[in-house]
Amino acid sequence: MIEIKKIFNILPHRYPFLLVDKILELENNKRAVGLKNVTINESFFNGHFPNHPIMPGVLIIEALAQTGGILCLKTVPDPENYQTYFVKIENAKFKQKVVPGDSLVLRMDLMEPIRRGMCHMKGLAFVGNKLVCEADMTAQIVKVRGIDKKVATEA
Repeated sequence: MIEIKKIFNILPHRYPFLLVDKILELENNKRAVGLKNVTINESFFNGHFPNHPIMPGVLIIEALAQTGGILCLKTVPDPENYQTYFVKIENAKFKQKVVPGDSLVLRMDLMEPIRRGMCHMKGLAFVGNKLVCEADMTAQIVKVRGIDKKVATEA
């Protein structure tokens, strides 16, 4: 399990855009399972939608991507010197609403070995045992140098 303080050392994201509370499972650098507890205090619920709060689908995708970023970065010896960037999202489907009080379980599986820093992953998001979202994603692992690293760590 990877707790939030260690996630801060791996991902550059911070409130309100860090969307992974913990990593529950990291299996042989091939699968990561993360957790996002969805609360009514989330800033996006102020506008989406005030009288019927629903977590935006794009943020579910981002939570999956952050889980995938941890999966990819745990394959390099010094993850604090790298970041992952989205390259492609395909076949995204939203099957159920995610609302305050839900615990979003985020599963990312590598679809093939990482080559040249490219990570092809299948993302599945669940609330309980119900599939709420799925997508195929590609990210690139990129080394952060000099000023980029300083800006990333100061943010």
